[in-house]
Amino acid sequence: MELKHLSKITDPFSATETMPLLFVGHGSPMNAIEQNEFATGWQQTARNLPTPSAILCISAHWETRGTFITAMEKPKTIHDFGGFPQALFDVEYPAPGNPVLAETAQNLITSTEAKLDKAWGLDHGCWSVIKHMYPNADIPVLEMSMDFTQSPQWHYNLAKELATLRQKGVLIIGSGNIVHNLRTIDWRNPNGGFDWAVEANEKMKRSILNNEHHSLINYHTLGTEMRLAIPTPEHYIPLLYTLGLKTENEAVSIFNDKTVMGSISMASVKIGG
Repeated sequence: MELKHLSKITDPFSATETMPLLFVGHGSPMNAIEQNEFATGWQQTARNLPTPSAILCISAHWETRGTFITAMEKPKTIHDFGGFPQALFDVEYPAPGNPVLAETAQNLITSTEAKLDKAWGLDHGCWSVIKHMYPNADIPVLEMSMDFTQSPQWHYNLAKELATLRQKGVLIIGSGNIVHNLRTIDWRNPNGGFDWAVEANEKMKRSILNNEHHSLINYHTLGTEMRLAIPTPEHYIPLLYTLGLKTENEAVSIFNDKTVMGSISMASVKIGG
């Protein structure tokens, strides 16, 4: 690595203890404006974390051809949904960005050409959760996109290249849902799940807690309930970024563990800390 790149890693952010990792099940955009059990879980988790110097979020809602990192001073709040109350569209989360950190992350990635982006912002997979965790919007937030042309193994491996950021106070968050099948949603069952969804959720939790990452990367081989739980990969891949950054002896815990509307799991994962 060139000296100028190394200085960008060491200078802007002082060394810290290794920051924990999170995967959050973000669910409905309405969770952003409701003080429900999931918001409470995010808030309680944040209170038990070291205060981050910055946040890097990998959201289910930013898929691209190639890998991009937001690099603007003031990322916009993106309202990437429809059919919800005006109060949700009125939400702004004015967290700053950090172009220096964006370039640092870019330089850490060597397996692909990561590009800096000044057009995206913070989508609801990111801000709907972080606004509960850090309501003052005073911690810089970046997003990194997911290259939809790549395999689960590729994303898991790419995550490892970001490990240095954990020693610089950066909280890395994957945001999606481990069970996410909108085609089978049951609006009449807000507090329960189909049998296959519950089974898939339990199977994934066991694999997460037992560090069975190989099976989670190859989820498509794990049976019918997993294929129903993950009909498309975008809400699942953020979990692999979180797992890819885990070191061997770090503790793992599950919170917000509930299956809702038949086919959405809100299960979230904390690693370390």
